[in-house]
Formats: sequence, C-alpha cells, structure tokens
Amino acid sequence: MSSTVETGEKRAAGGGEAAQLNWSLWTRQTLAVMRLELGKNFLGRRALLLYMLAGLPLAVLGAAAALVQESDGAFKSFAELGVTYSIIYGALILRTLLFFGCAWVFMNLFRGEVVDRSLHYYFLAPVRREVLVVGKYLSGLLATATLFGITTLGSFALAYFGFFPAESVEYVFDGPGLGQALTYAGITVLACVGYGAVFLIVGLYFRNPVIPALLIYGWEWLNFLLPPLLKKLSVIHYLNSLVPIPPPAGPFAVLAEPTPAWISVPSLLVFTALTLLLAGLHIRRQEISYAGE
Repeated sequence: MSSTVETGEKRAAGGGEAAQLNWSLWTRQTLAVMRLELGKNFLGRRALLLYMLAGLPLAVLGAAAALVQESDGAFKSFAELGVTYSIIYGALILRTLLFFGCAWVFMNLFRGEVVDRSLHYYFLAPVRREVLVVGKYLSGLLATATLFGITTLGSFALAYFGFFPAESVEYVFDGPGLGQALTYAGITVLACVGYGAVFLIVGLYFRNPVIPALLIYGWEWLNFLLPPLLKKLSVIHYLNSLVPIPPPAGPFAVLAEPTPAWISVPSLLVFTALTLLLAGLHIRRQEISYAGE
C-alpha cells in the first residue's frame, strides 16, 4: 500500500516537473520566434510601408505647424484643439493608417511566409504550432504598437505644441493634457491588440486576404450608422468608448451609449485570446501547399 502511494506521488511529481518544463520550453521558443520575426517586421522589405503609414501623420502635422509658424496665422482657437485632434486621431490614425498598418503586418505573418515559400522551415522545426502563432503575433504587436504609439504621442505633441506652444505647456504639464496623451497611446496599443488578432486569422484562413480586409474596413468605418447592438460587433466601438474627448457624432450617426472602460478593455482582451485560440486550432491542421502562389 505504501509503495503504491509512493509510486503515485513520484508520478505526480514527475508530471508536475514535465508540465513546468514544457511551459518553460514553450516560453523560450515563443521569445525566440518573436525575436526572429521582429527583425522582419522592423527591417524586412515589407517594413517600408509600415514606416510610411506610421510617419504620415507626423509629416502632415509637422508641415502644417511649420507653415502656420511662418505665416504667423492662427490655426483654430485653443479651446477647439482637443476636438480637432480627436477627429484627426479617430479618422486618420485609428480608422485608416493604424488599421491598414495592422492589416499589412499581421496578415503577412503567415500569408507572407506562404508567398515567400518559407513557411515549411517553421513547420519542420521542433516547435508547437500554437507557440509559433503566439510568437509571431507578439512580434507584430510589438512592431505596430511601438511605431503607432510613437505616431500617436508625436502627433499629439505636434498638434498642441506646433500650433499653441505657450498654452500647451500649461495644458500638458499642469492640466489634463498628459493624461489625455497617454490615454490615446493606450487606445493605440489596444487597437493593435484587437486588429492584430483579426488580421492574423484573416491571413490564415484566406488565400486572398485583401477582400476580407476591405469588408472589415467598411464595417468599422460605417459603425456610426449601425444600431447600438451591431455597433458592439466591432473593434472600433470599444476603442471609441475610451477616447478622452469624443469627436462630433455627425448628423447621420445612430447614437449609442459608450461601453465603460472596465468592460471595453477586458472585452478586447478576451476577444483577442479567443481569436488566437482559433488560430492555433486552425494551424495545427494546416498543410503547406505553395501551388498557385
């Protein structure tokens, strides 16, 4: 009896050590895949478009600020600048440039490997495919969140200090400006989290992901016209609910109560986790076929 108990205890201990070892191995492999993919996302030939998208708002606002300073003209009253930046951030950065930047990066995490005929190298490596999904996703998330986070904070600084430098110093350092800038940056990171998961799964499931991406883009852009229940079936609804200064809804918008932050943030994270789980289940059954690529 005692020997049976001792044997059971040893097996349980051995199982616990094996599980711990597996998690340690999977973590190291995930980080290794992430580091390898970061080089592609930041320095690869496909990275140029990402830099162009992330740098466009900075170039536009920088040029506009320089022109205003040279002409010594007024852009708008400082009181309206918060709403103006909210419109720029929502329409130009969040709904357009960040959207397509995430689409470009995350759809190519696997789709680009198929086009380049290099995915089989990963599949031949002794790495669980779920680990491969997580490592690639984290690399895309770090790349997009870093670049578009710089875009968000840089555009905020240019919008305020470029047009109203004196008023902006007090507003940012002695008022709510710094908190608003960090909130916008946090929304940017959450957008990369949510859109990254969406486009990762699109790149896995569709041979030609451009059409699904455009359909998603139309759904996100027309979100303001949807009834309240359908608004919640989008990423942009939860992001807009977090914006510190909501932009004007417009005459044709269907009004709906914003979702509180304590619901919006966990909802996006749970959605992302479920999407990555679905991606992991799909890639376990995926077979490599370069025919027709």
